[in-house]
Formats: sequence, C-alpha cells, structure tokens
Amino acid sequence: MTAIKHALQRDIFTPNDERLLSIVNVCKAGKKKKNCFLCATVTTERPVQVRVVKVKKSDKGDFYKRQMAWELRDLAEVDAKDASKENPEFDLHFEKVYRWVASSTAEKNSFISCIWKLNQRYLRKKVEFVNVSSQLLEESVPSGESQSVAGGDEDALDDYQELNAREEQDIEGMMEVCEYAISNAEAFAEKLSKELQVLDGANIHSIMASEKQVNILMQLLDEALSEVDTIEGKMSSYEEMLQSVKEQMDQISQSNRLIQISNANNGKLLDEIQFLVNYMDLSKGHIRALQEGDLSSSKGIEACINASEALLQCMNVALRPGHEKLMSVKQQQHLFTELRDTFSRRLTNHLNNVFVHQPLLIPCAVYVQGHDQSSVLSQHMAELTLPKHSPLHRDLLHYAKLMEWLKNTQREKYEGLSRTYVDYMTRLYEREIKDFFEVAKIKMAGTAKEGKGNKFGKNLSLHGSSGKLTGSTSSLNKLAVQSSSSRRSQSSSLLDMGNMSASDLDVADRTKFDKIFEQVLSELEPLCLAEQDFISKFFKLQQHPTLGEVEESDEVVPSRQPPPGEKDMVRLMMNKVFQSIETELNSLITLGDKIDTFHSLYMLVKMSHHVWTAENVDPASYLSTTLGNVLVTVKRNFDKCISGQIRQMEEVKISKKSKVGILPFVAGFEEFAELAETIFRNAERRGDLDKAYVKLIRAVFMNVEKVANESQKTPRDVVMMENFHHIFSTLSHLKISCLETERREAKHKYTDHLQSYVINSLGQPLEKLNHFFEGVEARVAQGVREDEVSYQLAFNKQELRKVIKEYPGKEVKKGLDNLYKKVDKHLCEEESLLQVVWHSMQDEFIRQYKHFEGLIGRCYPGSGITMEFTIGDMLEYFSSIAQSH
Repeated sequence: MTAIKHALQRDIFTPNDERLLSIVNVCKAGKKKKNCFLCATVTTERPVQVRVVKVKKSDKGDFYKRQMAWELRDLAEVDAKDASKENPEFDLHFEKVYRWVASSTAEKNSFISCIWKLNQRYLRKKVEFVNVSSQLLEESVPSGESQSVAGGDEDALDDYQELNAREEQDIEGMMEVCEYAISNAEAFAEKLSKELQVLDGANIHSIMASEKQVNILMQLLDEALSEVDTIEGKMSSYEEMLQSVKEQMDQISQSNRLIQISNANNGKLLDEIQFLVNYMDLSKGHIRALQEGDLSSSKGIEACINASEALLQCMNVALRPGHEKLMSVKQQQHLFTELRDTFSRRLTNHLNNVFVHQPLLIPCAVYVQGHDQSSVLSQHMAELTLPKHSPLHRDLLHYAKLMEWLKNTQREKYEGLSRTYVDYMTRLYEREIKDFFEVAKIKMAGTAKEGKGNKFGKNLSLHGSSGKLTGSTSSLNKLAVQSSSSRRSQSSSLLDMGNMSASDLDVADRTKFDKIFEQVLSELEPLCLAEQDFISKFFKLQQHPTLGEVEESDEVVPSRQPPPGEKDMVRLMMNKVFQSIETELNSLITLGDKIDTFHSLYMLVKMSHHVWTAENVDPASYLSTTLGNVLVTVKRNFDKCISGQIRQMEEVKISKKSKVGILPFVAGFEEFAELAETIFRNAERRGDLDKAYVKLIRAVFMNVEKVANESQKTPRDVVMMENFHHIFSTLSHLKISCLETERREAKHKYTDHLQSYVINSLGQPLEKLNHFFEGVEARVAQGVREDEVSYQLAFNKQELRKVIKEYPGKEVKKGLDNLYKKVDKHLCEEESLLQVVWHSMQDEFIRQYKHFEGLIGRCYPGSGITMEFTIGDMLEYFSSIAQSH
C-alpha cells in the first residue's frame, strides 16, 4: 500500500500541488466489485483546500487516473455502520450518499481517522461522525501498514513543515544518484545512515583540530572577567558619592514642598476672602436706597429695584462649607435680614397708600341730590362705556420688579398686598359694572317705548351720594315688560310673527337691542383682559402664552407653563375682582328675554362669537370661563324660546266659521327663518340653529295636518295644499341646507293634496256618461271584446247617443262656472293658487274627455258618434270662466 501511495503522490497529486495523507481501497456496495481508491488530500498552497479524491486504474491497467473529487466542506456525515464490531462498510454523505466497502476494516478506520483530523484542523463546519468509535476519533489505529500511514499522517498534520527549493533539489539529486531509492527503500535508508555516520566523524575531527583556538578564547574570557571586577569597584565608589548627594537633594525637595503647601494655602485663603467680599458686600448706595430711597419717583424706584436685586443676590449666595461659622459672615447676614425687613415694610406701606389713594378709585359719576337727574341719566344713556384703568395699571407696573422681589423674599407681605389690591379693585369694579349694566338695561327697556314719550325716570330713584342707579332689577324688568305689552304679548311667537309686517318696531327694536348687547360685551372684553394681564404682570403670576405670543416665538419653552398654584391664584383674584359680572350678565340676559324671546337668537350669536374670540386669545382666561358660563344660560333661553314656539303651535285654535288660509305659525316660521338667517349668517353656533329648524319644521308639519283634520269650513286638502305650498316656497327661497329633506317633503305633500283636491272637487262633471263607460269597461273586464260591446243591449249605439245628448256644451260650461265659484270660496287670496288649481282641473277634465273618446273609438268603431263639444271648446270654457272672474 505504501508503494501505491507513493506512486499516486508522484503521478497524480504532485502535478496538482496536492499531498496525499490517507488512502483506502474500496468498491461500491451492492454492485459488481470494481476496485478504486479513496484518497484524502490537502493542497500545498494557501489557503489549504481539503478534498476526497476517487482514483481508479485505467482500462489498460498500466497507470492510475483521477475520476472524481469532492470538497471536504461539502461532506455532511460519515457513517461507519457499526462502532463496536469490525465492519468494512461505510457511507459518505455529500450532495448524495455514497456507499463503500473497504478492502479491510483497518484501512477504513485509518481513513475515517484521517478525515476526522482534517475536519478538526481545517473546517469551521464540523462533519457529523455516526457509528464511529470514540477511540478512533482520538488517535489512529496501530495496525500494520495502517499504523505507519496513520502515524505519518498525524505527524504530517501536526509537525509538517514544507521543504524549501534547495532541500527539494538536494533530495531529488540524491534520489537520482541511487536508482533503487524508490524500489528498495531499505537499502536506500541504510546507505543514507552510513553517510550520516561518516559526516558525524568528520565533525568530531574538525572540533578536535580547533582545540588551540578554544584555549586562546578561554584566556581572553579570563582577562575580560578581571576587567569587569575593576569596573565594578569604581561603580561602587561612585554610588557612595551619589548617595550623599541624594540625601541633600531630598532635604531640598522637602523644603520646597512645604513652601508650595504654604503658597497654596495662602492662595485658597485669598480666594475665600475675595469670594466673600465680591458676593456678600453691599454698596453704601444700595443700603441707602433700601433704607430711605424715594418710592414715588422713577429714579428712586429704579434705584430701589437695583438695590433689592443686589440684596437678594447677596442673601441667596451659596456659601461654601465653614463660611457660616465666620463672625463677619454672620454679621453680614444679620445686616441683610434687617435691610430686607426694613425695605419690605417701606414698600408694603407705600403700595398700600397707592392702592387706597388712587384717583381712579373716586366714583366716576356722582349724582347730586337736587341736580337735574334727567340730564345726568341722559348723559349715561348716550355713552354706554366702562372707565379704562390703563393709567392706574401703567403707574403700578413701575413697581412690578419690586413685587417680584417681595414675592421671593417676604411671601406674607406679598400676599397681603395682593388681598389689599383685590379688595379695593373689587369695590371699584362692582360700582362701575353695576352702573354700566343699569344704563344698559334702561337702554334695552327703552327700545320698547322709544319715541312714544315714556319716561323711565319716574320708576327709578337716583341718589347722588353714591352715584348709583338704585332702581331694582325686578322693577326695571317689570317696566320693560309693561312697555312691551303695549304693542304685543309679553313673549314673541311664530303666531305673532305672521303679522309682523304690520308692526313698526320689530326689526328696528331688535337691531337696536343687538347693538346694545354687542356694546356691553365689547366693553367687558378689553376690561377683563387688561385687568388679567395687569394682575399677571404686576404680581408676577405666569399665564398660558397668548395666541400672539405663540406665533411670535419659534418654540414653546416648557418653563413658560405656569405652576398650578399661580394659575389658581390668577383665577381666584379675577373671580374676586369681577365677581359681579356673571350675575349682571345673567340679569341683563333675563331682561332681554322678557322683552322679546327672539332676543335669545341675537344673544346666542354674539355670546358665542365673544366666547370663541376669548378662547383663541387665552382658553384659560377668566373672560373665557365667565362668558362660557353665561353662554350656557343664553343657550338654555334659546332652547326655551324654541320650545315655547312649538307649544304655541300646538295650542292654536281655528275659527269654525271662517276659512283657514295660511296658518299664522306657517307664516311666522317664514319670518323666523328670515330673521334667523340674517342673525346667524357666518355664526359659530350655526349647528344650534339647524337643530332648532328641524324641531320647528317638524312641529309646523304636524300642526298643519292637525288643523287640516279639524277644519270644518275649508276642505282638508285645501289647508294642506296651501300651507305646504307656502312652506315649500319659503324653504326654496331661503335655501336652508339642513331642511332640504323637509323641502322635498313639503313639495310632495303640496302636489299630492293638490291632485287630491282637484279630483275630489272636479268629481264626475259628465256623471251619466261616466257611469255608462264604467259599465262598458266592466263588460270588457268580464271578457267581452271591445268591438262587440255595442251589441250589448244596455250599451248599444242608441243608448250612447242618448247619454251624449244630455251633455251639450252650454250645460258643461255652466257646471264648470259653478265649480270655479266653489273653488274660489275654498282658496285664500294670499297664496294665489286659484289659477294653479283651475289649470289642474282643466288638465284632469281633458284627461277624462280623452278617455271617453278612446273608449268610443275602440268599442264603437265606424259609428261616427262624437261628443257634443270638443277639446277646443273645453279650453275656451275654462279660459273664459277664469277671465270673467
């Protein structure tokens, strides 16, 4: 096997730069035995490629050839069939399974062992070995030839080093000299051993010949050792000298270290002194400003602001550990505390005096007993405005930074000042707002009797000492209701609105009320916003950023969000200062609703707009919250107004002796819708009106049908036709999108009842002829052919002629004239449906006429029988009757 291995290495693998590591003689399992060799090889070039190569003899049998090769990395599994018994069979699992039978179990084991070692050394992906003894995977099997092959392979795998070019040439030359180097390896090895012994002897003789040179070399080494000893002695003396120098240098270094520590300590002490001087020293100017600075002049306020900020900075300085134990620091802190207390007392007293003695706190209108009260009242009624407090705000804002200082240092005094300001401003605003709303109520009540000589002064008591209108709200409301009752009932209704065109005050009064209400809201809005803005700035209470501030800034900084406590404080202060606004607004709204319930439409639109505007400016503002609360009341009044109109519709009664015509609430709905569309144009609360429309129109529909069912004088179809025609016209004109379904329904009802009225009123103007042809149609329905009907005794041509002669043209025209008079009595003039109904009756009559002619043509063909009048005559009858009336 060794000779075969060398031959394969020389002829097949060496030309391919490969080394043969293991070989096994095999044949395929289960087939005719054709021997071949499986070889495990590695390449000599890097990176190393490991392969399993199949080699077989050529057909002539004189040389070997390479038949197939597999990469070892493609090998998935090696199956030895049996790990405990000797079995020459084994399987190699590549892309397909190859089943082999080795010539001996030892060769198989040696080959599998080599594969395992190659796998462990060169492959990352490990091959799975199945049914293989664990001993076999640790060392090669020591048996016969296989031992040398396996052992050689193991050495080659572990200690193999490639020959260089010179070594390869020497080996090749030596093998060429000895021709039997391959055929007789033992003789070749013996020759090499003898030559090696000759070379060893020559080496020994060469060493012995160089003894003289060795002695000379040893002598030189002895001399070198003596010189080394001399140098070591000198080095020792030098080391002793350097040791003394080292001790001196250590002393100098220790001295320098102490000097450095002293300098460092002095530097730190200087830093501490400079820190205390820089951060805890208050200038004499600041001290003088805090103790006796002028708080009534701009320069004095500015000096006090600078001094208070410097004092706060000194008091808030972060002292280093140990500073609080220094006597000078304690004295400075005591001085700062006294200055803080002194200045906070001065500032609090001064601001208290400013709040109390502000000129704006004097009542803005004084009514003196005995003066011309009517002229003073007229002046107030002419100008419905609220005083502006911007001068007070402007003056107080000079102290804003001082208030912030007081907030950070003396919280109790800061809160006391806040309460003082709120108390004084509450009394001021309460008086101004009450006077303002009294004037607004007088103006509203005046809309009912304006221009008719009513004097409101008789019902109001005016006291000059307080400058207040002391007439109670209840008396004012009573006065307004009494004045409005002179022209209409206490509350507006759709029933009343049907006759509003005759009134000289509805549109003008409501427009004037709308202007008054808008003026009230327009005056309150800037007043509340200005006061809230002042409170937040003066008392340094953060608010949510307004819409304009958000647009101007690039980003919203989280720190700008106010702390919850400050938000609550702004809200509480505003609620206290303007505690009377919500009450007065509700009272004003109640008065307006009593004067005219339709005022709730104006108030809903105006209030919604102002709520929307306030929320856009600041959703959390007092104004937004208060107006939102009042809006709930307005919406409730609006809903009550709509419910009242529906209730009045349900209670309507129609006279039994007069014709109905257009119902009052139908005409009233038209007026209401026109008014509402004008008021709610581009309004934010359009959805509320749409919901009210749906409720009202459904109530109108239901009550029209109710009245039509109860009507005795006017036919039901006429009531339904006229009123639903009016509703359809109204909805078509106004184009209210949410009522499009009701518009189509009204048209459908109008058309149906028009047709029903026409059919019922027209009836059978040719009654006998109609009965005759009903009998003809009955015979045809029973199965009699149409052209055979004339042979029936009761329906022959002679009978037909008799019936036709009973309806000459004059009789027909007379009957139509009576019918016209009857329809005219049923229909009302304001809806102008007479001609529409008359034209529909004409169409219906012509339809019946054509039906009769058709039956004559089909059932009496060729008889020459015709009606006594033609369609042209009929058209002339209808036209002449309509013109004559």
